[in-house]
Amino acid sequence: MTITASMVKELRDKTGAGMMDCKTALKENDGDIEASIDWLRKKGIAKADKKSGRTAAEGLIGVASTGTKSAVVELNSETDFVARNDGFQELVRGVANAALGTDGSLDALNAANLGDKTVADAITEAIATIGENMGLRRVSVMEVNEGVVSTYVHNATSDGLGKIGVLVALESSGDTDALNAIGRQVAMHVAATNPLAATREEVDPAIVARETAIFSESARQSGKPENIIEKMVEGRLRKFYEEVVLLAQTFVIDGENTVEKALKNAEKDVGAEITLKGFVRLQLGEGIEKQSDDFAAEVAAMSGNS
Repeated sequence: MTITASMVKELRDKTGAGMMDCKTALKENDGDIEASIDWLRKKGIAKADKKSGRTAAEGLIGVASTGTKSAVVELNSETDFVARNDGFQELVRGVANAALGTDGSLDALNAANLGDKTVADAITEAIATIGENMGLRRVSVMEVNEGVVSTYVHNATSDGLGKIGVLVALESSGDTDALNAIGRQVAMHVAATNPLAATREEVDPAIVARETAIFSESARQSGKPENIIEKMVEGRLRKFYEEVVLLAQTFVIDGENTVEKALKNAEKDVGAEITLKGFVRLQLGEGIEKQSDDFAAEVAAMSGNS
């Protein structure tokens, strides 16, 4: 029997199961909707996938560090209430520590050991226990051969857990404590300013091209000669880099020096040169489109598009 998209949608609407699971159920039951519902229930898919179909945009960012290697993870939940749950917090802390033993990929972290089970199984078990959808969304690991990978958590709810997590990798042969002190300050700066890149060279060329085009068009409206327009565009690009490039930004800690200058000044306390190798900033839920709880508004919007 041919399984149509409308059949899959109907089964999905009735069970909350995933699209592929619904398609499989319909194939196994010759397109019979009721039999497919029973098939999904027997498999335990309908109930689990009703949870997985719900948007998980809350949760926590967790960080863990060994000094020269640090990790940051984002584990989402549906509500902030669950994020305040001790068991959920312990899970996020465990996942962050497990990430230290991986290459920083989601696949590796899901397969990593967390106690007597894998991270993926531990999350699945937590979903069943707490009764709310959860998802391991992102992970990043940074390491230096010599130096530190400093960490900072903004809006911390517990040790190493919060809404924004930052890693800053600094290479240096100098004093580790002094190096970590300036590294933490830079991490705090990153949390506050959310730079696009560490250096000018690392800014996405597409973004630079777009800004250049906008600046050029705006400058031409002034009616000035091309040579003056070029200088105007150069000045605006320079200002743009100062706003989005970490090393070029004004250091929020002192409000005077650039971050690059602040690192240079810190070399006196560290006792050696400092090289910024990179940074990572994860903010909870960024980029996730949250589902609306206003069903009436959703229906009205759908009616307007029909």
